[in-house]
Amino acid sequence: MAMQGDREMGGVTRRGVLAGGAAGAAVMGAGPLVAQDSPIKATPITPVATMLTVNGRKQRLTLDPRTTLLDALREHMQLTGTKKGCDHGQCGACTVLVDGQRINSCLTLAVMHDGDEVTTIEGLGTPDKLHPMQAAFIVHDGFQCGYCTPGQICSAVGMLEEIKDGIPSHVTADLDKVAFSDSEVRERMSGNICRCAAYPNIVAAIRDVQGQGA
Repeated sequence: MAMQGDREMGGVTRRGVLAGGAAGAAVMGAGPLVAQDSPIKATPITPVATMLTVNGRKQRLTLDPRTTLLDALREHMQLTGTKKGCDHGQCGACTVLVDGQRINSCLTLAVMHDGDEVTTIEGLGTPDKLHPMQAAFIVHDGFQCGYCTPGQICSAVGMLEEIKDGIPSHVTADLDKVAFSDSEVRERMSGNICRCAAYPNIVAAIRDVQGQGA
């Protein structure tokens, strides 16, 4: 007869349930009951043919479809001006222009841009013929360690085009009249982090280029 506090539930006592649970836990802890006969086979990845126009030159690549645009530029084309910072789209160091629009190249796959035109920092200008934004960053000392600078410059070029095209930002007061201002620059460039905190000089460089009408 079950003791008081150990009531029967449909013929099963609470004590029996607890004992059965302990036995089950011991069996589970002992490892798998049936060993796998063979390991799970991974499906092989089929490379994908991709063509990009990078800095005015056609590049035909055969890539693992998981390759980011950033890694395609750095590892497959040796265009190391584009930097890998956070690799999570949070720092802006990998910013490039795709068909004239700025994007974080670490957040997109290279195969998604088959046929697109990509411009990196190497394609904006050369040491002998600098882009106005590159020259302005030098004049206004818009960099210190320089690691974020390629992304800052590419982002600044794309950002000025956004203002020119009338694309508003979070701080735009009049959506029908998008105008250049320091607050617009700071808002639009907020995705590009400078750990050396050269922000005032970066804003000054962008303001200089805007004044040149470049």
